[in-house]
Amino acid sequence: MVDFSKLIQEDRKERKVKYFKGTFLDYLNLLIENPELYKLAHERLYHLLIERGVENVKTEEDARLMRIYGKDVLKKYHYFKEDFFGIDKTLMKIMRYFYSAAMRGEESKQVLYLVGPVGAGKSSLIEAIKRLLEESPPIYALEGCPMREEPLHLIPKHLRKDIEKEFGFKIEGDLCPVCKYRLVHELGGEYEKFPVVETDFSVRSRKGIGVVPPVDPNNQDTSVLIGSVDISKMDLYPEDDPRVLSLNGAFNAGNRGLVEFIEVFKNDVEYLHTMITATQEKNIPSPGKNAMIYFDGVILAHSNEAEWNKFKSDHTNEAILDRIVKVEVPYCLELNEEIKIYEKMLRTSNFKVHIAPHTLEIAAMFAILTRLSPSAKVDPLTKLKIYNGEEVIEKGTTKRIDILELREEAEREGMTGISTRFISKAIDTAISESEHNCINPIGLLDVLLREVKELTIADELKKKYLVFLQDGVKKEYHRILESEVTKAFIHGYKEQAEDLFNNYLDHAEAYANKTKIKDSNTGEELNPDEEFMRSIEEQLGITQAGAKGFRQDVTAYMFSIIRNGGKVEYSSYEPLKEAIEKKLTASVRQLSRIITQSKVRDKEQNVKYDAMVEEMKKNGYCSCCCNVILKYAANNLWKD
Repeated sequence: MVDFSKLIQEDRKERKVKYFKGTFLDYLNLLIENPELYKLAHERLYHLLIERGVENVKTEEDARLMRIYGKDVLKKYHYFKEDFFGIDKTLMKIMRYFYSAAMRGEESKQVLYLVGPVGAGKSSLIEAIKRLLEESPPIYALEGCPMREEPLHLIPKHLRKDIEKEFGFKIEGDLCPVCKYRLVHELGGEYEKFPVVETDFSVRSRKGIGVVPPVDPNNQDTSVLIGSVDISKMDLYPEDDPRVLSLNGAFNAGNRGLVEFIEVFKNDVEYLHTMITATQEKNIPSPGKNAMIYFDGVILAHSNEAEWNKFKSDHTNEAILDRIVKVEVPYCLELNEEIKIYEKMLRTSNFKVHIAPHTLEIAAMFAILTRLSPSAKVDPLTKLKIYNGEEVIEKGTTKRIDILELREEAEREGMTGISTRFISKAIDTAISESEHNCINPIGLLDVLLREVKELTIADELKKKYLVFLQDGVKKEYHRILESEVTKAFIHGYKEQAEDLFNNYLDHAEAYANKTKIKDSNTGEELNPDEEFMRSIEEQLGITQAGAKGFRQDVTAYMFSIIRNGGKVEYSSYEPLKEAIEKKLTASVRQLSRIITQSKVRDKEQNVKYDAMVEEMKKNGYCSCCCNVILKYAANNLWKD
């Protein structure tokens, strides 16, 4: 059993030992040992973000990533890896901002503004950055300073060059009015004696993190941003005396850390003018008649697109617009990554439930279909598969559909559609309504249909969403389910698929190279079996005219895998994998249909049915969902 009293006492003792409190001279000695202690806000945050690691992904080594990103450089930041999915390009833009700002480039004088649809993850991204600051090592600050400012501000301007030469960095900033007054009147100008303490970051305590929610336009008060004058002290001191200042605004609190503006453009523009000097001049007004105050902090803002469009349409807002680095945070458009979002949400909840295979997949399909822009080149479901990095070719030809062309014709893709939050609530509902603590694609589809019908959106859009569910997602699930049942039914499915694949590859290679096939039994040399190859190619709708190109493509693709040290198997080339699975499915469809549908089975059929059930359980189904799925398959897949 844990001795809580001992645990608390040891923690308190350890913190007391570690806690630093000394003079400015002591702080200078610390800097001599470790000059890295001095960092401006952007640099500190950038180093914290990359501290856990950055992975440079070589897309050319991964066929799927190559199909999605081409030869683009892809970086994955480990800090975001566990919580954010499908927005790697967005994260790279955010990190480019922090890198440039850390180098004291122009971005260090700009607001980082995230814009995107509801539920896309803007707030979550900023929460993650705030959490990182709260978990970061403490910094050193002047004791009692309302701005928690950098102690090096004490060094007079005429001495800074010598100090900077010693430490190898440039000192930026000046004392706030409160500390300047204390230095002169309490310490007699002896700045080396000014007390310095360790301090951390905290949202709740407003230490290094300031948050500005939208303010009622009729009751906007800049004291929320820059503090105010303490009226109770006005009788004691003059208006320009620093002792009357109450520096407790968001910019005061966020100095050396960050200031977050929630739904920033819901505020009147006059209220945002403090941003102008806080960015370019790195100064904020002080309340009353005191001098400007140095500000070193990251300014983060976010809002939905409607507010952004309204704000930028007004030419009088140019001064603020010029100080903004805009980063779009769209919805995820990659099926595999969208599924990971739902898995993460379920992990962080207290739900303990069995989830049948493909349940989250069909929810993710629906969400992404609503986010995709229509294209004349492909149908929505095919586009979804291309965006997921699947190998897709046009039916009847060997021509691949170019993902770059699809993206170019839909620049704003991902900025509209069903939110992840909507899907998450639907999953919660399905779990709450489940009888056996198990959810499956059929039950979730029903919930999604019901939830969409209750949405308060335009009738035309609602109809479009229902079509996606009833015609798109449902039909695709039927295809998946038929393949799943067939795989479970066929004993040694993978072996049969590999045999078909190897056989096809031998014949296609001989055809492409104009050579003969050697019969393994008789040793006889034979021409490539045209009928056999066509029986597989026809599963994809490839015409006789397109067959030659397809065979050459397959052969070339397999050789490229071998050259790169990869393993050749039936699933290596998506179109051929699809064709082989369709051929296998067609060959046993009738038999699996009879056994699945039959209410009275003979002994042999019972053995096959039980074997199929066991195989499905190995593939992730439980007794409950397996029973539901097979009954559904019997009633919906093979209707006479």
